[in-house]
Amino acid sequence: METETGRSGRKGRGCLVSLVLLVAVVAGAAIGVAWWLTRPPALPSIPDEYLSTVELAATTCPQLNVPLLAAQIDAESKWNPDADSGQAQGIAQFYPSTWKEWGKSYSGDGAPDVWNPKDAIPSQAAYMCELFKEVKGVPGDPTQLALAAYNAGPSAVLNAQGIPQISETQDYVSKIESLMPKYLLTYDKQIGITPSPSSSASTATGSGTSTGTG
Repeated sequence: METETGRSGRKGRGCLVSLVLLVAVVAGAAIGVAWWLTRPPALPSIPDEYLSTVELAATTCPQLNVPLLAAQIDAESKWNPDADSGQAQGIAQFYPSTWKEWGKSYSGDGAPDVWNPKDAIPSQAAYMCELFKEVKGVPGDPTQLALAAYNAGPSAVLNAQGIPQISETQDYVSKIESLMPKYLLTYDKQIGITPSPSSSASTATGSGTSTGTG
């Protein structure tokens, strides 16, 4: 015959096991929440629908490359083709006056459309190539100067003989430079390349918002 002592002993052990399991579940949940809150942000990447357009645009002149254009588009519009600041428009954030001069139809329909990334991204690249030429004689990093000219207009860079003392422009250049190495990593993964750390750093730094007020 089972004694009361035996039954109470098993009952006590069962409660202890349940308590241990509960503590483990709570601890696991806490660790999961802590990881979720402290996890590093996902690296940005070029949306698949724009990848080939950016790749082709990056061949417009030697000063351009894919991570540079991608980081610039990210800073301009976060890849939103409908972005509208009230002045600058589209994925590359062209002002109407700048688009009138530099907007071209690359999509093949003969009608330049600032809202069409297939027109806007190659036009962005063409304008950047021109800006590299315009700031060529200005002291400083050519990519930084061209980006500053895209944001503040080339006359501002020429007058300042460097990056203008405009906080928006300075932040714009810094943001793009910080994004370029991230886009280099994700772009290499998109096309199946595993770069060495040294080549990644040199490519990102060797490349040189809002758009070209000119």
